[in-house]
Amino acid sequence: MISMKNHPKYERTLVIIKPDGIQRSLVGEVIKRYEQIGLKLTAIKMMVATPELIEKHYTLDPEWRTVTGLKTIKGYKDKGMKPPSEDPHEITTKILKNLIRYMTSGPIVAMVWEGAHAVAIVRKLTGGTEPLTSDAGTIRGDFVMDSYKMSDDDGRSVRNIVHASGSSKEAEDEIKHWFKPEEVIRYKSIQEKILYDVNLDGILE
Repeated sequence: MISMKNHPKYERTLVIIKPDGIQRSLVGEVIKRYEQIGLKLTAIKMMVATPELIEKHYTLDPEWRTVTGLKTIKGYKDKGMKPPSEDPHEITTKILKNLIRYMTSGPIVAMVWEGAHAVAIVRKLTGGTEPLTSDAGTIRGDFVMDSYKMSDDDGRSVRNIVHASGSSKEAEDEIKHWFKPEEVIRYKSIQEKILYDVNLDGILE
């Protein structure tokens, strides 16, 4: 039997509601989506991020510049377009500059969510990075009309309301970056009894 400390129900992920999500009054809607499926909010704060905080966030993974640059170049070529550069680091220098401008343009809300398969569940509810191709029913698919084409033409980051950690390791690093240990609260919620209790004991009187 798996140890309780490593049980999937304790997985955590980081979510950031970006400045466009705040300006469009979607904070409650975003939180509702994650709460309704059974995830538990364990940390939340509103702030205006500094450029340094955002740059560090996107470069926590030392491979981010290379991986993101190569992925972007491939995306251009897959669409039959010429990438602005064949150098992945040159590409990501521009991407990072746009991300910093975007993420520091107004207040954001950073949150930690906990629950079974939290990283994958949040990614599923949030939708793909590009709103245009995100499925209906997801946050990005339901509330954003932006696209990579439009953001590239405008010379800016794609506006997609929410950042969500991409993996358990990424979530762990990002949570440490945004929150002190004492800011992430451990507590029990009543619904966890229904979600995780093996035998559903104690329901009937």
